[in-house]
Amino acid sequence: MVFFGGRIHAVGSGSASTSDAEAEWTRARECMVAEQLAAPGRGITSPRVLKVMERVPRHEFVSAPQRDQAYDDHPLPIGYGQTISQPYIVALMTERLHLLPTDRVLEIGTGCGYQAAVLAGLVREGYSIEIIPELARAAASTLRRLGFTNVQVKEGNGYLGWPEQAPFEAMIVTCAPEAIPKPLLSQLREGGRMMVPVGDRAEQNLILLCKGRSHLTEEAVLPVRFVPMTGEWMK
Repeated sequence: MVFFGGRIHAVGSGSASTSDAEAEWTRARECMVAEQLAAPGRGITSPRVLKVMERVPRHEFVSAPQRDQAYDDHPLPIGYGQTISQPYIVALMTERLHLLPTDRVLEIGTGCGYQAAVLAGLVREGYSIEIIPELARAAASTLRRLGFTNVQVKEGNGYLGWPEQAPFEAMIVTCAPEAIPKPLLSQLREGGRMMVPVGDRAEQNLILLCKGRSHLTEEAVLPVRFVPMTGEWMK
């Protein structure tokens, strides 16, 4: 297994006034937040989530040919058959977890690292698992370069979770299993929350799970389309 890690420092916005290019990226993020997230009908109201979405430089997590679309309201390919989710879905999933600054959160499906960066700006510690080695290495490198040092990335099978670091107050799954993985549930702290898209390629629903002392509550949030979860399901 390959581990990468590290605390969050100021990201992106600190250099915005030093160049016209960075100023343009800053304006693009502000427009994204105002028009895609905080606009009437979109429903993102958390000041903490809106602030971190305004700060994290999404363009740094996509390839150069895609950067002119980095703040558009749609997913983008990141290679290996994977995508970076549209900003609205990132914000929605993050907001519905009701994260606290003291939380420890697990992400399944690092991808390019953008969701991990958003989480890192909101919690004490973030842990993220990516099954594709090349994406795990690239995401870890980007996160380190941008100063997100309170998030660790591990190459591995996300279906199995990260038992050595459990339990977690929150989990976010950015790939779709056909059923909720039992190993993840066992690593979620009592009172913890999980956002997970569940279903096959034809039909998926984003589910909010809350773990009680002796039961789970499930809320269907909205229909979605995520890449399928891959890995050794039966271990």
